[in-house]
Amino acid sequence: MADQEDELDLNELSDEDLVEQMHDDLYDGLAEEIKAGTNILLERGWEPYRVLTEALVEGMRIVGIDFRDGILFVPEVLLAANSMKAGMAILRPLLAESGAPQVGKMVIGTVKGDIHDIGKNLVSMMMEGAGFEVIDIGINNPVEDYLAALEEHKPDILGMSALLTTTMPYMKVVIETLKEKGLRDDYIVLVGGAPLNEEFARAIGADAYCRDAAVAVETAKDMVARRHNQRRSA
Repeated sequence: MADQEDELDLNELSDEDLVEQMHDDLYDGLAEEIKAGTNILLERGWEPYRVLTEALVEGMRIVGIDFRDGILFVPEVLLAANSMKAGMAILRPLLAESGAPQVGKMVIGTVKGDIHDIGKNLVSMMMEGAGFEVIDIGINNPVEDYLAALEEHKPDILGMSALLTTTMPYMKVVIETLKEKGLRDDYIVLVGGAPLNEEFARAIGADAYCRDAAVAVETAKDMVARRHNQRRSA
């Protein structure tokens, strides 16, 4: 099988077959192949946004489904997401030039006192893989860091992560501060992390609890779409 793979020349594949192959390569976490496939499609005259949506986002959608269904696990998804990033590195400047539409924008960070970031990183990668612009502000964020990032980037979504029961309550501090400043309704607030649940998310005033990265992507897409529709009809 390995020999057959080595002999596969991406240049010889039709556009349709190349896109299918890129889905497989993303699934297998093959970053170099994703870079090569991205460049070939661009050389063939594909618009950067079309490469993003049909080759990369669709490939990550398949990864997300199998992650949600327990067929793939975190290490494999991280590999797939890193491959996605390799393709995105080529596309991002081209997308910026062409003014391609973004699904939405998200600021995400782990709360004050908490330095866990694997789950947050996975959500960031999967969100980017779904066509969102993601600003990751890292770990151990006090409320001031969130406010500064929201002010600077004007996202649709604020994502907060916590892995410790002792840091979970800080999410409420951030949400209450947003309320005090009259900013709460400006953002969709999504929260996640192992000790959290839906009841906790409701209690602190978040819009939704996302149990994993695949759910985060589905929830974010749904909420941003509904928000845009409400604004149109308003």
